[in-house]
Amino acid sequence: VSKTEGPHFEQMIDAEYLDISVPQKAYRVESYRSRGKVSKSLDASLRTYFVNACDFVNPTPEGDAVNDIAQVSDRTFLAKATPHVLDLYGGVIAKVLCRSGPVIVSDELPNGGYRLVIGYRQRSTQGFYSAMSDLYHYYSMYSSRKYVEQFSNGVTIISLYLDLAKHAKKLTHSGAGSSSTSSNASPVLSAAIPHASIEECVAQIKKEASLLFCIPNTPFQTLFKTGELSVQEAVYANVGWIFAQHFLNRLGSEYATLAEILDPNDATDVEVLAKLKKRLRQETFTRELVLDILLRHRELIKDLYAHFAHVHYVSADSGSAVSKVADRLKADLHVSLSMTRLQDQEPLSSDELRLKITRVTTNDHDAMVMRALLDFNEHVLKTNFYQPTKVALSFRMDPGFLPAIEYPTKPYGLFLIIGNEFRGFHVRFQDVARGGIRIVRSRNAEAFSINQRTLFDENYSLASTQHRKNKDIPEGGSKGTILLNPDAQDKPFVAFEKYVDAMLDLLLTGETPGIKNRLVDRLGHNEILFFGPDEGTAGYMDWASQHARKRGAPFWK
Repeated sequence: VSKTEGPHFEQMIDAEYLDISVPQKAYRVESYRSRGKVSKSLDASLRTYFVNACDFVNPTPEGDAVNDIAQVSDRTFLAKATPHVLDLYGGVIAKVLCRSGPVIVSDELPNGGYRLVIGYRQRSTQGFYSAMSDLYHYYSMYSSRKYVEQFSNGVTIISLYLDLAKHAKKLTHSGAGSSSTSSNASPVLSAAIPHASIEECVAQIKKEASLLFCIPNTPFQTLFKTGELSVQEAVYANVGWIFAQHFLNRLGSEYATLAEILDPNDATDVEVLAKLKKRLRQETFTRELVLDILLRHRELIKDLYAHFAHVHYVSADSGSAVSKVADRLKADLHVSLSMTRLQDQEPLSSDELRLKITRVTTNDHDAMVMRALLDFNEHVLKTNFYQPTKVALSFRMDPGFLPAIEYPTKPYGLFLIIGNEFRGFHVRFQDVARGGIRIVRSRNAEAFSINQRTLFDENYSLASTQHRKNKDIPEGGSKGTILLNPDAQDKPFVAFEKYVDAMLDLLLTGETPGIKNRLVDRLGHNEILFFGPDEGTAGYMDWASQHARKRGAPFWK
């Protein structure tokens, strides 16, 4: 079970060694779990970690050597690895070099356990090694050994040797039809699915690893570690937290009434109104207040996530929600095991959720925050949340939720993109619109707080200004913004890559089993976005064009 207190060695290994690894200075990790217990009186195993600096055969590979595992490997790894491992890793490396996002494969071991191998580009995620431990612990699995290997072509591979914990095996062997539970049954396993087989657990870990790759750590991580929220629920809550920070209607009806009373032609009245607007928007709902409210309403988060999942994952063609989830689960395990609670009851409708929010919350602020998540659900037209592979989360929004008093001209299209290093928007005021993508940096924590509060308003204003500039040409105006997180100020291109790739997930309709699935599309028609250079992205547009071409976009030019 993941610990919520203590030294957190794996998080330390992530921060000090793995997150910073690059070909010029990389670290490999070996970790082993003892077969026996520490002592007769202490029912715990001993885990050891060995961290070593890499010594590559060829530190600067070029040409064909980039794909040659004998050239790009660490010497110690190369001396120990079997031909099968070299062949397996070589295949993963080849896919990582030609694909965005993580490459995840698994194979069954002779002892009945499974090996899970995950490859990705160095510095493309943070805290992923420790987050994966939280994930397999959620499904009551443990790793007997695990390795992190670095390669001089910029690839990282994590290899986990997994098996079910003893209490989980007892539940599995008792039979899926049994209603009995063991006295030491894991509440975390029960939160996922009772009597889950090792194959089912591994299948779910493979699916959910890409979600953790996008956002390995959130303020809701402790709730995930303790089993109170699933991976999807925790990530959904984080998305809702970010959405609420930007889009809570903080001005209220009273401000609208005052705006009607005051004279828009009187300079004093306009100044008073502007100051009031600024104060309301900065002080009514802080990031900390919104987070505190969400953490106190965990059951509502589960209900709201189920409402979101029912629309954007489960087919709404026919039958009840219960039968659809059950049938999909039995068919191919595409529905998360954490969603099997929907088998017990229908997800609440929007009206039912509004009533429950009113009944459960104890004040107006709490109710407004939780209703903001419901607004989010109702206005998401398309998302890559459930794609098997992704590098960031993207949401095509219906801009109808924007209050007219704050945003008098309704945009034609709105995208929200959330990655491990950034958050971003794209706004356009016409179907065919042009505009640049701007990267927003922050000198310090205070500057980030200011940039975060004003990000969407700035994006909206820039797009609106561009739209007015384009009034004499067929194309309308648009603008995109990417706000780098405080600890990612040195990763503008990584953020831009993820922003573009996540956007393409929503613009392309192709389907590649196991890589990209067809999305639930509530928009109903295809879209094309035209990106241009702006502050911080002047040299990035050629890459964006070639990447769109590589992914098969007909509009790549």
